[in-house]
Amino acid sequence: MIEYFNKRLSVLKVNKIYLKLIKIYLRFFGEKNLGDIGFDFSQKPSRIKILNKIIFSQKYSKYLEIGTFKDELFSKIICEKKIGVDPFSGGTHRMTSDEFFKINQEKFDCIFIDGLHHYSQVIKDINNSIKILNDNGVVLIHDCLPNNLMEQQVPRMTLNWNGDVWKAFVECRTKPNLDCYTCYADWGIGVIFKRQNSNILNIDEKNFKKLKFNFFFHNYKKLMNIIEFEDLFKKF
Repeated sequence: MIEYFNKRLSVLKVNKIYLKLIKIYLRFFGEKNLGDIGFDFSQKPSRIKILNKIIFSQKYSKYLEIGTFKDELFSKIICEKKIGVDPFSGGTHRMTSDEFFKINQEKFDCIFIDGLHHYSQVIKDINNSIKILNDNGVVLIHDCLPNNLMEQQVPRMTLNWNGDVWKAFVECRTKPNLDCYTCYADWGIGVIFKRQNSNILNIDEKNFKKLKFNFFFHNYKKLMNIIEFEDLFKKF
């Protein structure tokens, strides 16, 4: 037992050293920290309220959640059939989202993506979700509105962490067959409908992984197509 804790302590020390080196590198060679954008979610509805209202109002019966962690959301969703996927805890399926999508043969009305917050994984989860989405269904993505540079930094540097999820959402906004909005609530909830894009985004960069936070900081309203919770249900 003592040996186990000594090993865990060594890992933590290595991780702290690694993060410190990354922070030093970013300070001198990374993007300039522009401060906070000013997002305030304290008085906004939670993802629990938003999802349950969507499921109830649209009479959805099949719900899929990617990234359940400790079931903070999954356990509170009211839906006839629920499937939750996470390699570590919670949900109903103990596997990665990639593994799940390979074996899954069902379709869903409502899919909530809150797995690994790295652009490369998020865009895969979105594309795989769109393929199994029922007509008139919706895909939602958590953590689309990082408040500052460090909250979107990959690898993770802060307790409150969005990752670069926003880059995957921006990519979706450029596609003619996806209609996308960001609900200003609960760290930013991306909302994607499988239908004609009503406000297509045109940007020069085609390698979305290379997008910089500086670009997001100055253009987030245009990039994310932000709407309030009260207006979200007009989009269904």
